[in-house]
Amino acid sequence: MVRREFAAEEAARIMHTIDKIRNVAIVAHVHHGKTTLTDSLLAKAGIISKAIAGDALYTNYEAIEKDRKMTIKSANISLAFQYHEKDFIINLIDTPGHVDFGGHVTRSMRAVDGVVLVVDPVEGIMPQTETVVRQALKEKAKPILFINKVDRLLNELRLTPEQTFERLQELIASVNKLISNYVPEEFVDQWKVSVENGSVAIGSAAKKWAISKRVMENHKVTFKDIFALTAANDEAKLQEVAPIEEAALTMIVEHLPNPKQAQAYRIPYLWHGDINSPDGQAMVNVDVKGKTNIVIFGVTSDPHSGEVAIGRVFSGAAKKGVELHISGKAQTQRVQQVGIYMGPDRVLVDEIPAGNIAALIGMKDLTIGDTASEDEIEPFDQIVHYSKPVVTKAIEAKDPRDTMKLIQAIRDLMKSDQTIVAEINQETGEHLVSGMGELHLEVIETKLKDDFKIPIQTSEPIVVYKETIEQPTKDVEGKSPNKHSRFYVNVEPLEQGIVDLIENGGLKEGKPKGKTHVEEMVKAGMEREAAKGLQYVAGSNILIDATHGVQYLNEVMELLIEGFTEAVKDGPMAKEKVSALKVSITDATIHEDPVHRGPAQIIPAMRRPIWAGMLTSGVVLLEPKQKFTVSIPQEYLSDVITLLQGRRGQILNIEQEREEATIVAKMPVAEVIKGFSNEMRSATKGKAIWYPEYSGFERMPKELQAKVVKEIRTRKGLPPEPPAPMQYMD
Repeated sequence: MVRREFAAEEAARIMHTIDKIRNVAIVAHVHHGKTTLTDSLLAKAGIISKAIAGDALYTNYEAIEKDRKMTIKSANISLAFQYHEKDFIINLIDTPGHVDFGGHVTRSMRAVDGVVLVVDPVEGIMPQTETVVRQALKEKAKPILFINKVDRLLNELRLTPEQTFERLQELIASVNKLISNYVPEEFVDQWKVSVENGSVAIGSAAKKWAISKRVMENHKVTFKDIFALTAANDEAKLQEVAPIEEAALTMIVEHLPNPKQAQAYRIPYLWHGDINSPDGQAMVNVDVKGKTNIVIFGVTSDPHSGEVAIGRVFSGAAKKGVELHISGKAQTQRVQQVGIYMGPDRVLVDEIPAGNIAALIGMKDLTIGDTASEDEIEPFDQIVHYSKPVVTKAIEAKDPRDTMKLIQAIRDLMKSDQTIVAEINQETGEHLVSGMGELHLEVIETKLKDDFKIPIQTSEPIVVYKETIEQPTKDVEGKSPNKHSRFYVNVEPLEQGIVDLIENGGLKEGKPKGKTHVEEMVKAGMEREAAKGLQYVAGSNILIDATHGVQYLNEVMELLIEGFTEAVKDGPMAKEKVSALKVSITDATIHEDPVHRGPAQIIPAMRRPIWAGMLTSGVVLLEPKQKFTVSIPQEYLSDVITLLQGRRGQILNIEQEREEATIVAKMPVAEVIKGFSNEMRSATKGKAIWYPEYSGFERMPKELQAKVVKEIRTRKGLPPEPPAPMQYMD
């Protein structure tokens, strides 16, 4: 059925036939079997031997992934197949399942039109399962379901065929409930998965067998036959009558959309330019002859080629010599070479037409989410990451001569992974690097040592906090140091609807473009006049001009914005980032002579009243939380509850089934990074399995705040006690 031999030239040829293209990501919770399943598709395409499929874990090609037996970054690979004597190409992305690397999943969703959701039926719907489904459906990527490790139900849980079938039906219902929660409205009835319509496959990627409606029809095999063969441990026969690659391939080809089908509904959702313009129509229709429009969803560094950008080509073609505008940049850039990814290898081709995924070589300073277009067009929506960095380490080079090399290495890592946040101090050589969790930071350290060959030393993990206020403070006066200019500001908590709008990408960071934001902000709960006065968005904080007819205000607005961004970058209480703050300039008196209103005068005149207003209101410290799902034998239930509550954990749910118990609890990150793993293993004799997921920032208990603030300030070399408002009101 499928040609075993593969050549890049063949893939490049098939890429021109739009209805024979599928852009697909494999998504799942950690260790549910994504990469093992990917191996079987690679074997079918002739990339690896079928004998080693499942063990090769081909797309885990980095040393750190092989060591940990875990996918840490997304891997792209283009596979050519023949199905029913027709050529197809699947541009496949194998994504990570661990919550710390969820940013890779988010970015990959921009590139694909469908996902294969892999679920372990023993563990069922896990936290990251829900997260990846939500991410896929938000980007309008259609799901199909592969239930993996079914042999565990038979061999480990000793279920009968009837019990196994019942368990699988319950799992499919749970997946459909999940899809119903997040599916775009127009696909509520169309995108649910079922065995009957062929959008579900059931099998074992490690044992290389799977059944689906199509496999059962083609090979005249039933579920009872599979049960008997599994009980007899006859793997060879299972692979013969239920070939996994056939089950997966037929699902992908028959149930996931080609680019023309997908872009018709994805482009109007992801891109808010004029759909009826030539570029809009070219993207909706996947027009290869139209102008080139590409969205960058990955950036990597290559020792030979330099920076390599990976993008989805929505119209035109990626080819050598094409000049592209980059969103937010004045200069155009020329593509030097294009290629397709084959896991660790990148193969150069002449061009990659619309509807496919391309590697672009020779372009500089691209960032994930950039729109690269032949004509200058409205950029695509930002790629929004759900999780935020919650743990920090101070990293510095052991040899001061390596400091600049370390700075560049951290910048390269930040370029390829937007969930890494770093504050680089070029004077001290110390750099605060923040990540999704301890494992994320461990991987960053390993890359710096092994890939960049920089000997480093690191601090213990530090928790990232945020500062905010709960009460408004009005008409706080800020004076320039020379006392010639005065600004009056109101400092208030930002409406939650506006915070949500920012975090969901509906209100973009920076200066607003045009007036489209006004209606969105009004819908989210802000008064129209305030929305019209929006000047800047920094993080989840906004600056509003609420003045009327103040002379020279426009001339100093850039400096006022700079003062505002400085104020919210380092809050007044603990020099942590500020969150959910609305700053309104209500009045001002500005000196007429530009000499007296330069940066040294205007910036502090804005920064200081914001800090004074926050301190007057009473600054509140927000701490990051994680939701933990803990699976344990029932006998350890009370011990684990005691452990979680002893670390300020809030028990959200407890479920018990047979001999197993599952506890869902919300935990402060500060309580998790201090010996939590060892205590949990000790309390359960090593039998607990737990999974964290980001759960936002919440107010720290009042009784703990003063102590924590003092610790933060001492660590940062500041006086232990926070300043009084009057220090900023002179």
